[in-house]
Amino acid sequence: MSSHPLRHPAFRWLVSGATVNLLGNGIAPVALAFAVLDLGGGATELGLVVGLYALADVGAVLFGGVLGDRLPRTVMLQGSSLAAAVVQGVVAWSLVGGWSSIPLLAGLGVLNGVLSALAGPSSSALTRQTVPEASLQQAISWRRIAQNASLIVGTGLAGVLVVAFGSGWALAIDAATFAVAAALFSRIRVEDAPRAEQRAGLWREVGEGLREVLRHTWLWLLILQALLYHLFYGGAQSVLGPIVVGDELGRAAWGWALSAMMVGFVVGGLVTLRWRPRRALYVGTWFLALTAAFPLAMAWSDSLALVLLGAWLHGFGLEIFSVGWDLSIQENVAPDKLARVYSFDMIGSFIARPVGLVLTGPLAALVGARVWLTVVGAVILGSVLVATTSRDVRRLERRDPAPEPATAPV
Repeated sequence: MSSHPLRHPAFRWLVSGATVNLLGNGIAPVALAFAVLDLGGGATELGLVVGLYALADVGAVLFGGVLGDRLPRTVMLQGSSLAAAVVQGVVAWSLVGGWSSIPLLAGLGVLNGVLSALAGPSSSALTRQTVPEASLQQAISWRRIAQNASLIVGTGLAGVLVVAFGSGWALAIDAATFAVAAALFSRIRVEDAPRAEQRAGLWREVGEGLREVLRHTWLWLLILQALLYHLFYGGAQSVLGPIVVGDELGRAAWGWALSAMMVGFVVGGLVTLRWRPRRALYVGTWFLALTAAFPLAMAWSDSLALVLLGAWLHGFGLEIFSVGWDLSIQENVAPDKLARVYSFDMIGSFIARPVGLVLTGPLAALVGARVWLTVVGAVILGSVLVATTSRDVRRLERRDPAPEPATAPV
């Protein structure tokens, strides 16, 4: 029987740091939005600030993957968190001191996006180094549960902090969470991941990561599915959801729907702590079909109960898939290429989202919001059916780890 992942100090420090980081990440978007509005900006200016952050995040993530396979991943996490604490501290100082501006927020937002991209692949890849292989699925599940709960708390606190203290002080708290996370990451003690004996140029190493992705059919196929999912669903949630649900059921109902979805994430994570299907990726891909329930409920039901159920099913199904997906990557990708593969996964997941956000409004105006939400649900279901026909997805099985020694590290 494998030891509980939380018995391993390195994993505890990793989860603690990542959870504190996400607590601040839940606060930052709300505080930043009100900061832009307080400086006289509107939807266009806010979109510019948020868009530049996202663009920098996607643009730098490949290099974050390369560095995560070149350097100790703990160093990447500590350095990125410390630098982010400084940058976000300057943002907070400018707002509290009254000398901020929208161009300044946009420029510092680009820096924060780059730092987030540099840390992301290393953070994901490091899980495998902190626990024995027998505890890997539990470690992934516990980490996701803790981070989802932290994000829920951070988002809930954000509005209270902005109202009580202002955007500047709320972002100062976000800066402090980066500093605390850096201190927690500094306590991680793990053996360095295997590395290639010879180092090629930066772009050649990116190419090596891409070849590792293409070597696994299940990997590139589901990255393409993620791209399609974010292209269609991103706009359905962020653009049409507030309009359709808000108009039919009231604005408060949209907040309840998002809360129901987050509860689905947490419940899904708890299920994966005990349920370990042999073909976790194949089973998880079928559960991904549940994500169609939310857009279809918004399209065809005026019942609040059904919309909340659809939102909960979306979060639940996506979390079951996400754990199986993460476990499959951790177990089957070469350790010296793991961070680079995660960087391609992140690009595939998020590069299409801005396009979907831009196109959703015009397409919904052309065919109708409810019709477009139906299309989104159909695309999700169709992509799941295509993915599950793949022999590589169907046959990929979790590993049988070697039994651990009787005495686990405490």
